[in-house]
Amino acid sequence: MAKDDINAFMGAGTFFTGKLVFQGSVRIDGEFVGEIESDGTLLLGKDSKIEGTVNVGEMSLSGNFTGDVVAKRNVTIHRDGVLKGKVQCPSLVVEDGAILDGTIQMLKKENDSQ
Repeated sequence: MAKDDINAFMGAGTFFTGKLVFQGSVRIDGEFVGEIESDGTLLLGKDSKIEGTVNVGEMSLSGNFTGDVVAKRNVTIHRDGVLKGKVQCPSLVVEDGAILDGTIQMLKKENDSQ
């Protein structure tokens, strides 16, 4: 499986409550309430509505997220994305038009020795 392959997909119109643990990449376009954990990549599409806590390697947001995010590598909020909550990551990209309402804590990447 290639690095950019998506391991799982939750389409628009679906709803899930609970805890999601995965490896690789997962894309969510539906609604999710709960906890998400992975060293991989979480892709949140423009129709996604996520509420809860996320602890991942990286997150790409085009939908709506409310809660706390901890990312080991980076967080990207695309122009259609709305993030309300706390973000902790070493690298943050917020595109023009995106909404970020909350707090940000920038930490060094895991591999940085300084």
